[in-house]
Amino acid sequence: MLKTSTTFNAMDLNLKNKVVIVTGGAKGIGEGISLALAQEAAIPVIIGRNKEDNLKVLDKIRQAGGNGFQVAAELTSDAECKNAIDQTLNHFGRIEGLINNAGVNDGVGLASGNYEAFLASLHKNLIHYYLMAHYALPALIKSKGAIVNIGSKTAETGQGNTSAYAASNGGRNALTREWAVELLPHGIRVNAVIVAECFTPLYETWINTFPNPDEKLKSISEKIPLAKRMTTKEEIADMVLFLLSERSSHTTGQLVYVDGGYVHLDRALG
Repeated sequence: MLKTSTTFNAMDLNLKNKVVIVTGGAKGIGEGISLALAQEAAIPVIIGRNKEDNLKVLDKIRQAGGNGFQVAAELTSDAECKNAIDQTLNHFGRIEGLINNAGVNDGVGLASGNYEAFLASLHKNLIHYYLMAHYALPALIKSKGAIVNIGSKTAETGQGNTSAYAASNGGRNALTREWAVELLPHGIRVNAVIVAECFTPLYETWINTFPNPDEKLKSISEKIPLAKRMTTKEEIADMVLFLLSERSSHTTGQLVYVDGGYVHLDRALG
């Protein structure tokens, strides 16, 4: 039995003052990650195409006493990806972490899509993951930093009418494993957090395309084994921060599913 005088120290993620890039860091899961980083006294660098959105989240961080930075960038552009890294380095001189998160389930299907739409979707959802890591790599090698990629269940389960997004997420998973191998000599860990059903503004927009959104949302939630509810962006962020931190110092090349058991547990449970 524990003595009443026993005390416990809170888990210190050792992220204080770490400069961490978050692509798509002003919306949905990305916003949740940016805010969580600031709560741990890290310095999130929000990269997204809309400067006003970036500044809104940055203002939240600063009002709460945190520090951060933003760069407006169109991530489908090679030059703008490089510029985002350059601006970060010009401002801070270092990068300790990269969270590749930006993307959109854009519904480019096998029958409904075409070459141009498929290629554009790969740029929106996969190619900038490579570009951001490529341009950040020298700084990450110097800091022995970490990379966390955000992925989707669609790579494993399929969804229907979203070939390009599913292919992009398969690519994200493969890059996670490939980079984990390539970067072993540099001590850089690379992991992925795989999302299934997480309620974000984009998810809400999709739900609202159905005739009865509340009924559709309930039918999905009831299929999630743990607690019959959607995953929150805060729960995704918590895992991202853990994988970014020294508390996961011997974890690399892993695809971690934060989904209430949605992907792997028996559907009969629903």
